[in-house]
Amino acid sequence: MSNSIKVFSPSTVANVGCGYDVLGFALDGIGEEMIVTELSDDKMVIIENEKFDLPLNPDKNVASVAAKALLEAAGIKKGYSFAFNKTIHPGSGMGTSASSSAGAVFAVNELIGRPFNTHQLVEFAMEGEKMLSGKAHADNVAPNLLGGFTLVRAYGPLDVLKLPTPENLYVAIVHPQVVVKTSDAKRMLKQTVKLEKAVAQWGNVGGLVSGLYESDYSLIGRSMEDHIVEPIRKLLIPLYDEVKAKAVEVGAIGCSIAGSGPSIFAFAEGKETAEKVKASMQEIYDEVGILAYTYLSKIGTEGVRVL
Repeated sequence: MSNSIKVFSPSTVANVGCGYDVLGFALDGIGEEMIVTELSDDKMVIIENEKFDLPLNPDKNVASVAAKALLEAAGIKKGYSFAFNKTIHPGSGMGTSASSSAGAVFAVNELIGRPFNTHQLVEFAMEGEKMLSGKAHADNVAPNLLGGFTLVRAYGPLDVLKLPTPENLYVAIVHPQVVVKTSDAKRMLKQTVKLEKAVAQWGNVGGLVSGLYESDYSLIGRSMEDHIVEPIRKLLIPLYDEVKAKAVEVGAIGCSIAGSGPSIFAFAEGKETAEKVKASMQEIYDEVGILAYTYLSKIGTEGVRVL
């Protein structure tokens, strides 16, 4: 068996408007490559990255933290090095930490003979997310490993469901170059919610899930309304309301914050409309001189995979 493996780990978008900490989806062909190599001792080594300033301390890097959790559960003492080729800037809201956590546990699981199934890998990947944000959430790592749309039905014990993906659903994303830390974005949120807002949110989560099953694009868009998180977090994202309004004006069926931000995503039916939405989002930031990166993708139905 080879002592080295190269994997591709897709980027993801969590929350999907109404589904805070429970809904997420994977992107298609957008993400990071990772090379994981077994070492002769039991140390974890993070290879320095020329493009991004990543934590080199294995106790502070999500990949090695998640891999350690898996190895401890397997009762195995081995060391690995992790080399990353990232295409998405960390802190984008597009699941860059989850890509590393999920990619690491998938790769190590392959190298030791696949003792764990994909749903078990989600739990190990969550340990990387816990180290970074203080909470072991699965809304990014679940679609990263399973692909497509996922719903975290429960956390205790973890119960993750894979949802259908409408064939013609595209997503446009804009990433304005401002910093929003996930831990800070979580601390902003209120700890109590009015009952009427909670009821409206439950209705939207149900509507979104139904829309995915029925490939009802209008229902998907109507259900993305977020009464709880978006009103607070959008304050951290410059020109958020303007970007959302413009995206809908040119054809987006729905628009919301990607994860904790600052990226903004919009769903569209068909690639042509999605291209228009993407251009409109870029234009808003270009007009005011804010550097922003844009992406266009179908929903990635495949999770982490060997290259």
